[in-house]
Amino acid sequence: MSAFIKKVIRNRFMLLMILPGTIWFLIFAYMPMFGTVLAFKDFRIHPDGFFASVFSSKWVGLKNFEYLFTTNDAYIITRNTILYNLAFIILGLIIAVGFAIMLNELVNKRMAKVYQTGMFLPHFLSWVIISYFAFTFLSVDKGTLNHIITFFGGEPISWYSEVKYWPFIIIFVGIWKGVGYNSVIYLAAITGIDKSYYEAAVIDGATKWKQARYITIPLLKPLMIILTILAIGGIFRSDFGLFYQLPKDSGALYPVTNVIDTFVYRGLINMGDIGMSTAAGLYQSLVGLVLILIANYIVRKIEKDHAIF
Repeated sequence: MSAFIKKVIRNRFMLLMILPGTIWFLIFAYMPMFGTVLAFKDFRIHPDGFFASVFSSKWVGLKNFEYLFTTNDAYIITRNTILYNLAFIILGLIIAVGFAIMLNELVNKRMAKVYQTGMFLPHFLSWVIISYFAFTFLSVDKGTLNHIITFFGGEPISWYSEVKYWPFIIIFVGIWKGVGYNSVIYLAAITGIDKSYYEAAVIDGATKWKQARYITIPLLKPLMIILTILAIGGIFRSDFGLFYQLPKDSGALYPVTNVIDTFVYRGLINMGDIGMSTAAGLYQSLVGLVLILIANYIVRKIEKDHAIF
């Protein structure tokens, strides 16, 4: 025990630095885990408060999960959630790494900072603002795209009722918003690569493409694998604002915009079913944990040093 206390005293400044983050996780991540019990109860509000409501609510076992997966929309919301996230993981990785390499290769570093800032800006915009940006392009009567289409003699498109366009719109906007943040992470890793590798490659006559292919990308591979494993853990979760705010909650678009998160939200708003909402959140978390463990296990079998743990 004395050895532990000595370590704490010796590392007190480092521990103080992580204290705010530790407190945040305790309050917002670990304490709410008590609420997962609602996934197995028929929650009813009790006059004596929340805890009394939890303890007095009737146990229903797995009925909340049964309701979630026996609805007519169960297949649609699961399919949409998985396929969109796969697209975001694969395309987001390729585009983010590509932009990071291009930014690093720019000779004018001042302009590179300008481009980097411009790419990073969408990350800080809320989906409400972005939805109105999109509306200026997609509005039926005043949208920029319809003005261009009619200028060339075409018929205006009712974008918010045409299902076939929205998978591409959602993927494009989702990647546009997140690619700046991800590219900054990869750019930071690229700047940490020893310059002697590139100097030796130049002496050997390697082009920029070969330098990126045989030096930059292989050295980025551990980071790419770690971020991909973490992204796989969230494959059953969706960015709520992207799928709810961007399509303006248009009912005609539900076949391609309804995901688990929006389905649970609508169920909570329309029916007030807190138990079902909690069951969905618990299901997403458990599946995410299992996927992370499986992905990490596979990576450990292939290349042990690249695994998270």
